[in-house]
Amino acid sequence: MNQPMHPRLYVLLIAILGVLSTSAVAASNRVPGSLLDDMQQFVKTPAVPGYEQPLSQAIAQELAAYSPKVDSLGDVVVTLGSGSPNRLLVAPMDEPGYVVSEITAQGYLRLQRLPQFGSLPLFNELYSAQPVQIHTAQGKWMDGVIAGPSVHLQPGRSHAPDLDDIENMYVDIGAATAAQARNAGADVLSPLAIDRTLYQMGFGQWTAPAIGDRFGAAALVEVLRSLDAQKLHGRLTVAFVTQQWTGARGMQRLLDEVKPLELIYVGRLTRGPAPPGPPGMGKEMPEPSKKPGSGVLIAETAEKQESPLASELTQLAHQHRIPLASDYSAPLLPRSYLPQPPLPARWVHLGVASAWASTPGEILDAHDLGQLVALLETYLQGEASPANIAPASPLSEPALPSRPAAAPSPETILTALVETYGVSDHETRVREAIAGLLPAWAKTQTDDHGDLILHWPGQGPRIVVVAHQDEIGYEVHSILPDGRLELEDKGGGLPPFFLGHAAFVHTATGIRPGVLELPDGWEQPNFHWPPESRNATYRMDVGTANPQQVAELGIKIGDFVTVPKKYRRLLGTRANARSFDDRVGCTALISAAWALGPRLNRDVTFVWSTGEELGLVGAAAVAKNMAAEGRAPDYVFAVDTFVSSDSPLESTRFADAKVGEGFVVRAVDNSNVVPRNLVERLVAMARAQGIAAQYGVTGGGNDGAAFLRYGSTDIAMGWPLRYSHSPGEVVDTRDVDSLSRIVAAVARSW
Repeated sequence: MNQPMHPRLYVLLIAILGVLSTSAVAASNRVPGSLLDDMQQFVKTPAVPGYEQPLSQAIAQELAAYSPKVDSLGDVVVTLGSGSPNRLLVAPMDEPGYVVSEITAQGYLRLQRLPQFGSLPLFNELYSAQPVQIHTAQGKWMDGVIAGPSVHLQPGRSHAPDLDDIENMYVDIGAATAAQARNAGADVLSPLAIDRTLYQMGFGQWTAPAIGDRFGAAALVEVLRSLDAQKLHGRLTVAFVTQQWTGARGMQRLLDEVKPLELIYVGRLTRGPAPPGPPGMGKEMPEPSKKPGSGVLIAETAEKQESPLASELTQLAHQHRIPLASDYSAPLLPRSYLPQPPLPARWVHLGVASAWASTPGEILDAHDLGQLVALLETYLQGEASPANIAPASPLSEPALPSRPAAAPSPETILTALVETYGVSDHETRVREAIAGLLPAWAKTQTDDHGDLILHWPGQGPRIVVVAHQDEIGYEVHSILPDGRLELEDKGGGLPPFFLGHAAFVHTATGIRPGVLELPDGWEQPNFHWPPESRNATYRMDVGTANPQQVAELGIKIGDFVTVPKKYRRLLGTRANARSFDDRVGCTALISAAWALGPRLNRDVTFVWSTGEELGLVGAAAVAKNMAAEGRAPDYVFAVDTFVSSDSPLESTRFADAKVGEGFVVRAVDNSNVVPRNLVERLVAMARAQGIAAQYGVTGGGNDGAAFLRYGSTDIAMGWPLRYSHSPGEVVDTRDVDSLSRIVAAVARSW
């Protein structure tokens, strides 16, 4: 017979089951991953204000164990516990970016920035000639690039395009018509943001676009990862809110819904509103001043209204030896069309310092972020898990290609070459990649300047075909006492294309990421870029504070520096990468060598030259040596970029060659004029063999000019390139094919 349970035992059993249940829930609510994992995931997902859905979904999925709710704005909300105190912990998700506002008849996308108002120094300019991503209505990401001026076409222009003017912003996705763009998924209102990756610099420094807009979300996920529900008192709402940059709309909603007794906002500290009066009149916007490495920051507005919660957190940080400092930030809720909901009496804005705020090369210190998490955990549950900020290992250089057994396609060759780094004077890996892509029968020689030479002995006119190995970049010139690097440029490019962006130092032990610093005063309304100079020096931050730390990273004077790059397919046959100049030319020579075979029986020499961007260095050495040996060529076919005005930013008066309509005879440039009859002869040869051909006038010099003094005739040719000397270079692979075919045709029968 069953006996009834004693009331006290019943209460005790219920209490035990409650503890076990709470423990089970706490154990089941573990969020996988780490602070670094979250930051990497969150920064790689663009989240333009009002279009944060992909990031909302990613955060909700990561917090699935907490059954988060996603509201109609896209806010992600997790609620834990009940009762008092009723606390709201908030982090923003969105970042400044753009939406498509028009599609032109030529297939370019026009843009409008979100937020539409407010000061974001150099924001438009630092997007110029950069890879971007467009989110289509079908939920896919499409690659594109922002158009940029071609450096070779700017000398002599009276009115170069103003890169700060949004009227000069066009997105190239590889379309030729509006219909092609729309059929691919682009449309008005498609959000767009710069392509991004988080890089770990030295000693706990991280850089990525929008990293200052994501650290709050990563911090809150990390808090939830280690939160012990048994130690939580009252009701805690953790919210990841949308549209912070466009009026704090997500946070307004949460304030109205939750009606918290206490608010902790975790996000970037921002510049104040512009003072009245015209810009550049000596009035400056107040702005945060602390640097990465300052620990946790507690925001102070111009009104300096101190909350009791701010005082408590300051005391708590002091007790637990968590570095904390105050810094300026604009008010948490901006002015709006409607009255803002009131903030609770107990509220505080916490953040961490960043350098180069809201630029593609924004930097923060991971130790600061770990200390921020520790302060939040200590406040919520009395203790914190130790932050694990592991030192970053160097990145590996891309693997060199294996020798193919059969002729690879030009695009396969091109992909391998553009993803191999080699600035002028540092072309060894490029030379090795070229040699590795040639057929096994090709017995090459390397001269004292690093030029790679392949010769076919035989009859007929002596012919040289030359393309250059090197790309533009920088070299470490000196190491400053504060650990920054001073760089010399190797080849020219417009500063906004590179400064304020992530960059790689190529060391003997691997790649060390950093950021190319912007000039002093970059954030001021009256800023002007310094005039270009071949002897200009640039600074780079690699996360170090002194020369000893630089040495620990393996960085030495003489190491070379590049911005990251990869081969990206656009629509149709278009592609984007940095260093198409002159890896396309190198590709054409490799592809032609496969087509020609070992038994050409013509006196033809292929040269992959060095140092072209520094003044035809390698080609000049080859020309001098061949002349000294009595072998000066009759004809030199220099294969290099035809910098094209096929761009919405250029005038077609000059360099008018259309991308996708064939190789180009570079009839006139700054170093050479091809005899008119030879232009006609080459075009006629191409068309007789069904090879698409164009001809025209462009800027820049070519390697063939180094042979002129020895009696050779320089017949320069290339392919149309948009946005030269930038990360946004665009080619059509059909032009690469036609260039490869004409190189082979010239070698056989010129």
